[in-house]
Amino acid sequence: MERRKFIRNIGLGAAATLISKKAVSNELNNLKRIKMENLQKPEFPSLPYAYDGLEPYMDAQTVEIHYDRHHRGYYNNFMKAVEGTPYENMPIEKIFAEVSKAGNAIRNNGGGFYNHVLWWYSLGKGSSKPSAGLSEAINKAFGSFDKFREDLGTAAKTQFGSGWGWLYMTPDKNLAVGSTSNQDNPLMDISPIKGIPLLTFDVWEHAYYLKYQNKRADFIDNLWNIINWDEINKRYQQALA
Repeated sequence: MERRKFIRNIGLGAAATLISKKAVSNELNNLKRIKMENLQKPEFPSLPYAYDGLEPYMDAQTVEIHYDRHHRGYYNNFMKAVEGTPYENMPIEKIFAEVSKAGNAIRNNGGGFYNHVLWWYSLGKGSSKPSAGLSEAINKAFGSFDKFREDLGTAAKTQFGSGWGWLYMTPDKNLAVGSTSNQDNPLMDISPIKGIPLLTFDVWEHAYYLKYQNKRADFIDNLWNIINWDEINKRYQQALA
């Protein structure tokens, strides 16, 4: 099975398959961004910043352990889980569409691998606010950016146990927020929320415990200082395509 490189914009589902081979090649060479059709047998992606690149809101030790042990572990276990199965050559969004049939090893490790790529690239030092188009969609769905921030924060803070908070685009092209447990995501057929992921907050304890201990709410509140809106804006535009 051909190995394909992971680059940046993950989570765009079927929308990304509409991109031409030439466009994909150009972005592979120039922008280094993730396309869903490159999720055949992905290589483990590079972290888009130094371990201390999210200081002071996320400490370097947490980023290093989270990325190089937890995330890498999900990747390795996902590769092992799909090897020799019908899912070995299947794009990951198609696996998620029938993940209820794939077994827990593929569900948990595939979700853990995929969700963490979304997570790392959601963070950084991009633009400080949503684009005009995304802002309009946020206002339409939630009434205001402050209400959106409150709703997504609440979804992440109140997720019982381990899981993720999500901003996602619904099948009818509206924005919504919600949460999933463990390593599930909105692309999975077993998920209580369904759509194309745009922004995610990791609320597993290993994402924050070294710095914040049990103060998940403080961790979530501080994440708003390091969201890479450039990346989220691009995901939104491609999800609309």
